[in-house]
Amino acid sequence: MGYDVTVNGIAHHITADEGTPLLWVLREQLNLTGTKFGCGIAACGACTVHIDGVATRSCSLPIESVGAQHVTTIEALSPPGAPPGTEHPVQAAWITAQVPQCGYCQSGMIMAAAALLAKNPQPTDADIDAEITNICRCGTYARIRRAIHAAAAPKLTPGHTPGLTPGSTIGGTAHG
Repeated sequence: MGYDVTVNGIAHHITADEGTPLLWVLREQLNLTGTKFGCGIAACGACTVHIDGVATRSCSLPIESVGAQHVTTIEALSPPGAPPGTEHPVQAAWITAQVPQCGYCQSGMIMAAAALLAKNPQPTDADIDAEITNICRCGTYARIRRAIHAAAAPKLTPGHTPGLTPGSTIGGTAHG
């Protein structure tokens, strides 16, 4: 069957079997491989994308359910080739906080965090716990929380993430 979808601001006509998860359309037909397959049952969050700005698990969402909604993947959060210092605030905070270990869950985690901050620009720890239900097998949750708070903080100077200054420690690891 044919489906018209808008992904990262670009309209596409997709041919896929009914019931094909959005994740596989993104990865296999549109070659947007930043969104990862983790569990296939929408439990882990590695496949998180934004559908009209809402964090959505794409591994269990049939392509026919997308309709006229707009899909945003990790590739569009901070486009390739963007000048240094122009990353999305969540991506910049992730880098500064050295959040990833293996990195597999990170695209979904970043998309969930970006959606949270768009909805709630100053989340509390309780807000983060309630909204960020993605699984990180490496257990970097403390760094994730710090990065979300840093991305929510007002920027003082370009390229500077308040609260994460060179020489400070995150999760016991010095950075900078």
